[in-house]
Amino acid sequence: MEIKRNGSQPSGKGPADWFTGTVRIDPLFKAPSPARAAGASVTFEPGARTAWHTHPLGQTLIVTAGCGRAQRWGGPVEELQPGDVVWFPPGEKHWHGAGPTTAMTHIAVQEELDGKLVEWLEHVTDEQYGG
Repeated sequence: MEIKRNGSQPSGKGPADWFTGTVRIDPLFKAPSPARAAGASVTFEPGARTAWHTHPLGQTLIVTAGCGRAQRWGGPVEELQPGDVVWFPPGEKHWHGAGPTTAMTHIAVQEELDGKLVEWLEHVTDEQYGG
């Protein structure tokens, strides 16, 4: 058994290459091999969001606070509320983030394949974000 104590892992700022706006990433876990799951709590300030991206084995989001948005490529912008659980299948191009006036926090869980958790793509434009 291993316990990661609250506050034992430093928060990080979401890199500008992968995010628009102010984003804080709090690592939660990275399971040791042969397991491949990793998770983080991610807080987006109003208007902040990820760039478009994919995950080789998919991604689950669990919204824990605030109001947010998510979109898969070619689909509508969806509103997210606390308690919502979102699944993006493997390889599905998508983005997620806060609403325009409200911050949003979610737990993100994904699995690593051949050393890769995510493939980052282009930034989401303001027009795409606005739906």
